[in-house]
Amino acid sequence: MSENDAQATITKLQAKLKAQQKTIDVLMDAAEQRSAQKTSPLELLSLNISLERVVQQKTEFLRKQREELNKALQDLKLTQARLLQAQKLESVGQLAAGIAHEINTPAQFIGSNISFLRDVFSDVMGLVDSLEHELLSITEGTSVAEVGRKVEILMEEGDWDYLKEEIPKALLQSNEGINRITAIVQAMKEFSHPGSKEKVLNDLNKIIETTVTIASNEWKYCAEIRLDLDPELPPVPCLADEVGQAILNILINACHAITEKNQGNGEKGLIAISSHRFPDHVKICIEDTGNGIPENIRERVFDPFFTTKGVGKGTGQGLAISHNVIEKKHKGVLSFVSEVGKGTTFTIQLPLNERE
Repeated sequence: MSENDAQATITKLQAKLKAQQKTIDVLMDAAEQRSAQKTSPLELLSLNISLERVVQQKTEFLRKQREELNKALQDLKLTQARLLQAQKLESVGQLAAGIAHEINTPAQFIGSNISFLRDVFSDVMGLVDSLEHELLSITEGTSVAEVGRKVEILMEEGDWDYLKEEIPKALLQSNEGINRITAIVQAMKEFSHPGSKEKVLNDLNKIIETTVTIASNEWKYCAEIRLDLDPELPPVPCLADEVGQAILNILINACHAITEKNQGNGEKGLIAISSHRFPDHVKICIEDTGNGIPENIRERVFDPFFTTKGVGKGTGQGLAISHNVIEKKHKGVLSFVSEVGKGTTFTIQLPLNERE
C-alpha cells in the first residue's frame, strides 16, 4: 500500500465512523422525543429494544471500522518507514561511485608509497652494509679520517639526504590515507545503519560531520564546506539515521543548486553548516550560495514528488522526506529563506525535550 492509498483509506474510514455516530445520535434523539411525548410503555419497550439492537449492530460495526482504521494507520507507518529506507538506499546508490573514488584515491597513493618504500629499502640496506664494512675497517687499522671520508662518499652516492626526507613523508602520507579510508568507511557504516526505532540522545555535531564525510564527492568539486559547530551543543533526543538523511537531502540539494548556478564558469560556491543551542531546542543552519528558489514554487518545495530537476535527476522525495522526519517524527521545524541568484538557507530546529 502506498502512502497516498493509506491516507485515502484512513480518510474514508473516518468519514464512515462519523456517519455511523450520526445515525446513533439521531436514533437517541428520536427515543428521547418519544419518551417526552408520553408514549405507551409497550411502544417505549419496543422502541428501546429496536434502539438497543441498532446500537449493538452499530457498536460492532464501529469496532470493526476502528480495527480497519488502526490497521490502515499501521500500514501508513510501515509505508513511511519503507519510503525512508528506499530513499536512504537511493542516496547510498547515488553516493556509491563518489565514495568508491574517495577510497580509491588514498588507496592509490598508499600503494605508490609502499612501492617507493620497497624500492628504497634495498638501497638503504646496501648503504647500511657499506657503512658497516667501513666501520669494521677501523679495527683493521684504517684511520678514522679515511673512514669518515669514505662514509661521506657512500652517503652521497646513496642519496641519503633525499631518502631521509622522502621516507618519513611516504610513511606520513600512507598513515593519512589509512585514516581517511577509515573515516569514510566508518561514516558510511554509521549512515547506513538502520538505527534505533526509539529516540535516543545523540551528538548532532557528529551526525553533521558524518553526513558531510559521506557526501564529500558531491560537494568537493562544486563548493567549499565551512563548519561552525557549537562544541557545547547538548545531546539531542532523535532518530540519528533519519536526521542524518534529512541533512543529507538538504546538502545534496545545495550542491545541485550551486552546480546549476556556476555551470561552465569553473567557480566554486560555499556551503556553510552551523549548529546552535537554545534553552529548549537546537538549531542547524545549512546555507548555500546557489541559484536560490523561485518565489512561485516555494510553497511546493516540501510537496512529495515535486522537483524542478530533469528526468532521472531527482524523484522529488528528498525535501518531502526531510520535512516529514523533522516536523512529524521529531516535532521540530524545517524552514528556509531564499533569494534568487544569491542562495538559500535551510534551518532545522529540534526540541531538546520530547513533545507529545
